Parts: sequence; structure tokens; C-alpha cells
Amino acid sequence: MSVTYIADHIFDGETLRQDVPVTVSDGRIVAFEGCAGAEEIRLHGMLAPGFVDVQVNGGGGYLFNNAPDLETLKAMGAAHAAFGTTGFMPTLVTDDIAVMQQAADAVAVALAQNLPGVLGVHFEGPHLAGARKGIHPENHIRELSEQELIVYARNDLGDKMITLAPETVAPDVIAVLVGLGVKVCLGHSNADYETTQAALAAGATGFTHLFNAMSRLNSRDPGMVGAALLDPDSWCGIILDGHHVHAGTARLAHHAKPRGKMMLVTDSMSLIGTQEESFPFFGELIFRDGDRLANGDGVLAGSHLDMATAVRNAVTYLGIEYEEALRMASLYPAEFLGQDQTRGRLTVGGAADFILLKDDRTVQGTWIGGKKVFKKI
Repeated sequence: MSVTYIADHIFDGETLRQDVPVTVSDGRIVAFEGCAGAEEIRLHGMLAPGFVDVQVNGGGGYLFNNAPDLETLKAMGAAHAAFGTTGFMPTLVTDDIAVMQQAADAVAVALAQNLPGVLGVHFEGPHLAGARKGIHPENHIRELSEQELIVYARNDLGDKMITLAPETVAPDVIAVLVGLGVKVCLGHSNADYETTQAALAAGATGFTHLFNAMSRLNSRDPGMVGAALLDPDSWCGIILDGHHVHAGTARLAHHAKPRGKMMLVTDSMSLIGTQEESFPFFGELIFRDGDRLANGDGVLAGSHLDMATAVRNAVTYLGIEYEEALRMASLYPAEFLGQDQTRGRLTVGGAADFILLKDDRTVQGTWIGGKKVFKKI
């Protein structure tokens, strides 16, 4: 059955339009006009592309590392859909090979069952630099072996993404990963400028949570941050929660990168969508203080950030228009994944993944594949 939605405003990913009907059938947008026989539904607010988050560790009380299974993926998807995310990369931080294999199996099942929201898998580690490990467990940080390569070579995982430190993975190995269809991002690294450039030349295309857990920009050594800001072709994920990056620093980076090459990520943990104030993580507890997550030593441990809040923060911190902030949460990450023909914009033939935003820029409703998965009461 076809459904025609008529919202007060529509942002299609490029332009803002008024009173334009959007007709959906079989999970796709089929027309920007009414169709004979279609049910008509009037929506009050702005219809916009759903958000795409490439770094989601947990949500709904579940952490992917703690329970890498289908139940966790369902809970994560439902929790983030309430904040406008219609596509996400379940993210596994550094762990042992058995957990990586379980996570891969869970993602494969989710994709086979068309679980709403799951796009693939993001392995954040384990091939990182101990000096920039952050909250990652040091005992699981290791060099890339044949066991991990077998996981990365799987063809049933949808979009595959790896965060690695280029001083621990040689350029020729990065090229192999890229040849396997992996999106290689650089992060949790102490690599110098030249090493980072070599990784980019080998095919790396992204940087994980820019500024955080990477070698800094200095006068005599641009570091990984300098390489990231200077490279015109790579994408930078950034966590705009007010804790990971100063607003001035974020604005400077936004000016440095070409338009479309900075994307919002949440790096969210299990507490999104819950009232809980702590959760277990590799034998210790992570505590929430307002919207800040840290371990007992005060080390940041992911974020308590949802994508709708990240979009609002982008307007404030970066001084940009709301529509551009929406692109940073939808179109640009879709482009990074190579999915911008079907996601990140509202277009005929594209996925019917969209959200309804109120005047206060909160999410009122979320649709994935044309099916409403969240409605604000």
C-alpha cells in the first residue's frame, strides 16, 4: 500500500521546500506528489532525511561489547531511532577475537533479517596505539593477524569499517583491507604527519573522533590532526557533546575541511534512552555525570550524546545553518559509506528513511523503510 505524507516543510538533503507530498511504497520514495489510491497523512513539522551514525557503541541499556548479539542490536536501534537515527554502524571497541567473531555473526544475522537501522559493523580497534588507547582495554590491543583478517574479509557484514593506528598497520596492509571493501579510519594513534599521509595514500578515507586520542597539531609536527585537516578527500567524524572538543576548536576544524567532509558521530554508549547512571565496561564501572561519561579516574568513556542533540550543538558550536547541521548528520556520513544514492537525502528511488522534526528541533517521529519505528507521545 502506498502512503503520501504531506508535511509543513520538507528538507530533502539539499533544499527546504513547503507542502510537497512524499509518496512511499515498499520501503522506497516513489514520487514527490500524491498518487491515486495512496493514503494521505498530514504531518506537522519538517520532514528530513534520517540520521546516519557511523559510531554507536550501545543504547537502550545495552553495550555491543558486553552482549554482541541480535537482542543488543535491536535495543540499540530502537534507542537511537527515538533521536532520529535511521542507519547506524554498531561499533565494537577493542576486544578479543572471539567477541569480534560474535559481533560479526550478530551483524550478519541482523542484515539477513533486515533489522531496522543496522548498516554494517565498525571495529574500533584492536590495532591501536597503547599511548592513545583512551578507555580501550590495553590487554586486547594487538597487531593485525590472520584471525582478524578472516573477519574483515567476510562479505555478509554490509558496510565494514575499521579504526586503526597507522603506526601499527603498514600501508600495504591498509591497501589489502581497502581491497576487501573495508572503510579504513585512522585514530587512537600517535602517528606523525608522514605516517598518517602514507596511510591516506594507501586508501584510508576517514578519521575517528577528530582531535580525540590522536597526535596533536604542533608547530614543528602537524601530527595526525594536521594531516586530517589538510587532506581534502577524507572524512572526519567529530563528537560535539561539549566535552570531547572545545567549540572554538571544532569551528576551526570545520573551516579547514572542505564542505561535506566533516560528519557528526555520537560515540554513544549503553545509557542512551535510559535513566541509568552507570554501566560495566571490562571490569570497571563507567559513570554518567549529566551528559558526561567517564571511568573512576575521570577518563572520558564514549559519550552520552544522541544525534538530534549533536545536530543542535553543531548549529551553536560551529555557527552554521540548521540545514547544514542536518547534512552533517545524514548526507555526509552516507557519502562516507558510499550510500548517498539511497540514504542521507530524500530522493525518488531512495530509502524511505526520514524523520519528523518539531519547531524546537526535537524528533517527533522516525520512519525506516517507510515504517514508523518511533512516535513521540
